Amino acid sequence: MPSLVVAREILREASRRKLLFALVALTLVVIALTVWGFSRIADLRTGGQPLPPVQQTAITSQLLILVMFMFSQAVMLSSAFVAAPAISAEVESGISLALLARPIARAEYVLGKWLGLVALLAGYGIGAGVVELLAVRAVTGYAPPHPIEFLAFVLGEGAVIITLSLALSTRLAGIVGGVVAVIASGIAWIGGIVEGVGTAFANDTITHVGTATKLILPTDGLWRGAVWSLEPAAVIAGFANAGPAAAGNPFFAATPPPSAYLVWSVAWIAGVLALAVWSFRAREV
Repeated sequence: MPSLVVAREILREASRRKLLFALVALTLVVIALTVWGFSRIADLRTGGQPLPPVQQTAITSQLLILVMFMFSQAVMLSSAFVAAPAISAEVESGISLALLARPIARAEYVLGKWLGLVALLAGYGIGAGVVELLAVRAVTGYAPPHPIEFLAFVLGEGAVIITLSLALSTRLAGIVGGVVAVIASGIAWIGGIVEGVGTAFANDTITHVGTATKLILPTDGLWRGAVWSLEPAAVIAGFANAGPAAAGNPFFAATPPPSAYLVWSVAWIAGVLALAVWSFRAREV
């Protein structure tokens, strides 16, 4: 299939530019530093005595959430700036004109780009995520309750940003599309906080504004799912005692996203990908 050929070229290009190698090397350095930090938790003392296992687990789980927030941001930033020039750069250089003259349908061209970028995302995200989780378990003995779900939610965030950036790439220059995608993800994250604040203060207007933001760009809703997958039951029970106020914490989620939201996220990706195909078809190359 032509789409698979285009996807394969994405992977080859990433390999030629040493993009993955640089990202993996930097990730390994970060993992080493964070694992060293986790290893020091056992040395914490209170009143000259080691912390009880329950407290060590709580500290480890919350620190892991912060580390994985950094990981999810790295995934989204990488997704944005790799996908944003994927089409626009080839249009500007004339490469796309040569490819489309073979012939290859524009829909297959866009789909191939998307498949290749998602494959890059999956390879990096799964590899880095698994190494981090295994390393933390090796030094602390702690394993999150839902590691597979965590990886799925983070990869979902990346897929959303890739799809948005690719759609923007059909019309905007690479750097512009990347900046727009990053800003949009930041707004979505703030929207999630706004929704939590509205819930905490029982303000329907603020809650609805935050909910609308999470629907327009579903990255924050997927991030809440990632947080839930890392929270041990004891921490969830402890936060539950705080009542509605806990909803305002962007690093806490008592429940996973509802099934309807997950369906919406998949539909959003499919819809924006279709929009990207339509936009590229309507553009003169």
